[in-house]
Amino acid sequence: MTLADYRRDRGEPVVAAEEAHAEHHPGPMEYIQIGAILTFITAVEVGIYYIDMSHTLLVLILMVLSVTKFSMVVLWFMHLKFDNRLFSVFFVGGMALTLVVFAVAIAALRGQLV
Repeated sequence: MTLADYRRDRGEPVVAAEEAHAEHHPGPMEYIQIGAILTFITAVEVGIYYIDMSHTLLVLILMVLSVTKFSMVVLWFMHLKFDNRLFSVFFVGGMALTLVVFAVAIAALRGQLV
């Protein structure tokens, strides 16, 4: 039940913007599909960890998959996909900026974290 449905049931006036906002939110099936995609990406991450490959390549692949999962969670489960696009840019852009800073720090340390 959405807030608009609750207000309508109580006889309160419903603002048109709330109704328009509520109709763009995904239904239960879309949440199940997103959950399945996130589960699949997680399984790929776990599987990739056990493949014998270059450490640098492993880290790059895991970082890309992590950013993909982060973006999906932020956009769908935090409903940013249905809000102002500026919010999505801030969240996903912040994650990208964090990765750039992380990559620069690793490069400055020449890959030696310990």
